Amino acid sequence: MKIAQVALDVPLDATFDFSVPEGVEAAVGHLVVVPFGRARKVGVVVGGASRSDVPEGKLRALESVVADVPPLARAEIDLYRFCASYYLRPLGEVIGACLPPRLRQVKRRPIRRPEPEAPQDAGFSASFTLTPKQEIAAHLVAESADRFHPVLLQGITGSGKTEVFLHAIASTLARGRQALYLVPEIGLTPQLEAQVRERFPGAVIVAAHSHLSEGERASAWLDAQSGRARIVLGTRLAVLSPFRELGLIVVDEEQDASFKQQEGLRYSARDVAVRRAQMLGIPVVLGSATPSLESYANAKQDRYALATLPARAAAGAMLPSVHAVDTRVDRPEEGITATLTKALSARLQRGEQSLVFVNRRGFSPVLYCSDCAWTSTCDRCSAKLVLHLKAGRLRCHHCGHERRIPRQCPSCGGSDLLPVGHGTQRVEEGLRRRFPQARIVRVDRDSTARKGALKAMLEDVRDEKVDILVGTQMLTKGHDYPRLTLVGVLDSDSGLFSADFRASERLYAQLVQVAGRAGRAGLPGEVLIQTDFPAHPLYAAVATQDYLAFADAALEERRLAGFPPFAHLALLRAESKKPGEATAFLRVAVRAGQALSSRVELFDPVPAPLERKAGFERAQLLVRAKTRASLQPFVRAWKAALDEKAERSIRWSLDVDPQDV
Repeated sequence: MKIAQVALDVPLDATFDFSVPEGVEAAVGHLVVVPFGRARKVGVVVGGASRSDVPEGKLRALESVVADVPPLARAEIDLYRFCASYYLRPLGEVIGACLPPRLRQVKRRPIRRPEPEAPQDAGFSASFTLTPKQEIAAHLVAESADRFHPVLLQGITGSGKTEVFLHAIASTLARGRQALYLVPEIGLTPQLEAQVRERFPGAVIVAAHSHLSEGERASAWLDAQSGRARIVLGTRLAVLSPFRELGLIVVDEEQDASFKQQEGLRYSARDVAVRRAQMLGIPVVLGSATPSLESYANAKQDRYALATLPARAAAGAMLPSVHAVDTRVDRPEEGITATLTKALSARLQRGEQSLVFVNRRGFSPVLYCSDCAWTSTCDRCSAKLVLHLKAGRLRCHHCGHERRIPRQCPSCGGSDLLPVGHGTQRVEEGLRRRFPQARIVRVDRDSTARKGALKAMLEDVRDEKVDILVGTQMLTKGHDYPRLTLVGVLDSDSGLFSADFRASERLYAQLVQVAGRAGRAGLPGEVLIQTDFPAHPLYAAVATQDYLAFADAALEERRLAGFPPFAHLALLRAESKKPGEATAFLRVAVRAGQALSSRVELFDPVPAPLERKAGFERAQLLVRAKTRASLQPFVRAWKAALDEKAERSIRWSLDVDPQDV
């Protein structure tokens, strides 16, 4: 009897045995339809055997092999096994995250795909001459075409990192191999896709991200698997895509927290990309103006090759001048200081573009009663409801709860309700009153919710139909506007005093990225950061834009504190609707962990940064180890012990290498 071991996307950390009927070929990697309980599911064969521990009378037969999807390669199965083991998730869940929803459907129309073509000449348009520094970086990648060789490309904003990536991709395609190009956000893919298509007119290029339709996702997945697609552009999801002959992985903005999945399979796409390149023996390029301290430390220790681009690539382009505006002296009105107002007016007169960056969407963070000090608090979370004036709603950005804006204070009945703080909508309205003749566009999650809206807005900016952009971090990276010469930064001080040890690193990266939008062509750029703390060292570091000096100082702080990259972390999160239950579970977890190993450090349970969300009280527990070799065996054994101790009323998860602590 032939037995197929099948991985299914179910909340059980196991594979399931099914007998294989006579005449059916179900090899490792095949998608198969199997009975499961009273339902039928699509799973993937991950192993085989001649006998099963399941009694023959209870052993069920697989129904069929999915004929229109080729089997997954062994290399992909090995990658998924690594992810399951490292991130402590069932193998079936990992494979389920890889498969597009259309391919997981038992009943669907057969998918007809064009026959894979022999790789065609991609027709790379080398329309830009590389600078000497870019040549060195491109050579670093090219010299390791057939071996694992991670390269960290650190270049200031506007230094031409993308050009190095494109030359590396051209070399890869010339060898008949495929390339994977990862970006952190969906908003970057349309502009990048247009640029790559222009430079590789003869190559089949597909995008892979969660905002595609089911049909588009399935088509892109199959094109990558068959080898028809020579270049795959995508967000973190794309790192799990199957390939026929992958030869290069590029991770742009590698430091970005968006590469870390925060639910379910909590994987880091950057780290998985490096591991995948190692397993395949191919080069991987990590690029950023402000690399993560973990990647920079790897370069300092010669685990990664380091290439730097210290100057802007465009002739005459210089880094913008950066100035801190003291808001204790120059008090903002509607969020904007007189200094920034004057600078915006000067750009309008010269026909240049400006960007006002505020990292908060909505009209204002909170509605406030001046009579009794009531504030608009979410009933389900320990967070404020954000005022969205145009929609007439108060919304929670954590759980999605919303309600109408009250006409009177719910607490005292007073009518003096005031918006406090500044979101993108309020800043936009204030600018329209100050500059009624200006063409102003707001870019945030609300204004770009409609499909195609972001692409249309960015095209208007490039066509110089916009004078002032108001936006969130959607605009901080990957966009190049030659006539944008001024960046104003609002409300950045909140990142200076966070309990998260990565807060200063993230704020520095964010400010450098948004500052980098100014002065990318021949026009001089200026950045004005509004702050109550103009003498803070972080703002001085942004002004000099000397990343290496900042990173060296930050690494020394991390070393003294015993945080990554000088230690390895795991975070146990728990939540329950019963008060105190999550914290009590974590105390039990501490005792269980202490009994397992003395080589890891378990901290005391603490409330989560957002202590209450969607009606659940939340707490967390940090685990630290000096080496990954100490942490990994511990968390596996610990998870097994906790599986037996947790009550059903408690939801909990283990996050390996957490980004938010």
